[in-house]
Parts: sequence; C-alpha cells; structure tokens
Amino acid sequence: MEQTIDPTLGPVLARTGDERAVLESFLDFHRAVLLRKLRGLSDADAGRRLVPSATTLAGLVKHLTLVERNWFPTLLAPEPGDVYLTSDEDAVASFTLGEQDTIAGLTEAYERACARSRAAAASFDLDHVVPHPQLGEVSLRWILVHMIEETARHAGHADILRELTDGESGAL
Repeated sequence: MEQTIDPTLGPVLARTGDERAVLESFLDFHRAVLLRKLRGLSDADAGRRLVPSATTLAGLVKHLTLVERNWFPTLLAPEPGDVYLTSDEDAVASFTLGEQDTIAGLTEAYERACARSRAAAASFDLDHVVPHPQLGEVSLRWILVHMIEETARHAGHADILRELTDGESGAL
C-alpha cells in the first residue's frame, strides 16, 4: 500500500529541497501550528492562565508577534521607529494581554508580522550577516534556525495549554 503525504506538512514536502526551502518550511509549519492551537476557542479560553506563569495561548501569539518583528525586519530591513528590544521586561510584557487583545486581532497581527518577516528575509541570502545588539553579528541562517527553535518551543507550550483547555492536542 502506497503511503500518501498530508500536503499541509510543508517540511515533508520540502524534504529534498535546498537548505533555504527546508528552513523556511519548518518555520512556517510551526507558525501555522501555533495559530491552529487557537482555532475554535473563545477569547476567554485563549487568555486563561492554566500554569503558574503568565503564559496563555493568546499571550504566546502576542509574544511571538514581537519576536518576529524583533528578529527579521528590525535586524534585516528596519523601518523608522523599529527598535530591537532586549530587556527581560519587554519579553514579559509581550505575553501580557489587554482588553483589546482578541484571537482575531492577535492572529491578524501575527500573520502580518510573519509576512513582513518573510519579505525581509527574502531580500538576503542565508550567509548575509547583520549586527546584533547583544550577539555582535548574526547570519540570516542563524536567525532562521533560532526562530524555528523559538516558534517550535512556544508551539509546544501552546499544545500543552490547548490540551489543558479542552483536551485537543497534536500538531494538526
């Protein structure tokens, strides 16, 4: 019996692609997993604290929106007003939800940030190096690998929070 591959699994489809295709497909896959964790939830469920920290499903999306902005456009293609955020306070604040934070609004902001990240990265080859305020220099390759790690780690957190919310689990 021939095995079929689920076409939603970008990394599987890129399994024989070049390095960039593999890196970008894994990052996009984890970005999509994160957003899938919000599907079917109310704003209240997405903002509910289920662990001792302030981590919530909605807060994870808000945090990763800031992370996307910080690592791609701010470093690779900054616009006026873009500032690289380095403090622990900025990181903690990025998880904090306000009354205006809804699943729809957070999802839209995250999708915009990811699109801006893709556009910024597309302008450079993987060996392109930029200054980084804490690390000295980083390559686009390093940024992509770091963002895969960061996004996958938080998608795992989201999976646990979703399971605690209503029992749903898994990448798809």
